[in-house]
Amino acid sequence: MAYMGSDNSGWSSGGPGVRPHAYDPYRQPELFRGVALRRMVAFLIDLVVLAIPVILAVIFIAVFGLITLGLGWVLFWLVSPASVIWALVYYGSTIGGPHSATIGMRLMDLELRTWYGAPGYFVLGAVHAVCFWISISVLSPFVLLIGVFNSRRRLLHDFVLGTVVVNTSVRSQLVEPARTY
Repeated sequence: MAYMGSDNSGWSSGGPGVRPHAYDPYRQPELFRGVALRRMVAFLIDLVVLAIPVILAVIFIAVFGLITLGLGWVLFWLVSPASVIWALVYYGSTIGGPHSATIGMRLMDLELRTWYGAPGYFVLGAVHAVCFWISISVLSPFVLLIGVFNSRRRLLHDFVLGTVVVNTSVRSQLVEPARTY
């Protein structure tokens, strides 16, 4: 039987197979400058992106209800579950996409990565959104203060999921230049 910390399966018991953090806030502090404020603005942008289709659906159902003399208003019960599904698909597909960032995060030059540097994937994006909303709902918005007191600006759901959000505008400058000869 192999020791879990010594194999390369990705699972670890804290032994010799543990990978170091890909983003060190002491060697690369630029990656984390302004991340907290940028995350807040990105969240607001994402709220607008999520709200637009929901608002259009509500307007459509309201007009459809008028045309059908009130029968179409029965569709209003679909708005809540459809909104949740839309949010999960949005976060999962954008974080799981090639940029590892939602539209708001891309506009704010942010990117979500795992603690060891891998890009996001669909399930991680969807679970990231669920954990965020649960932490905000259960622990109040004061849980966001956790990001102020750690060097990587990680929030509670980032710690739980093993993710980190980095400033991509700076990261592109840290990459080694290509050969010029």
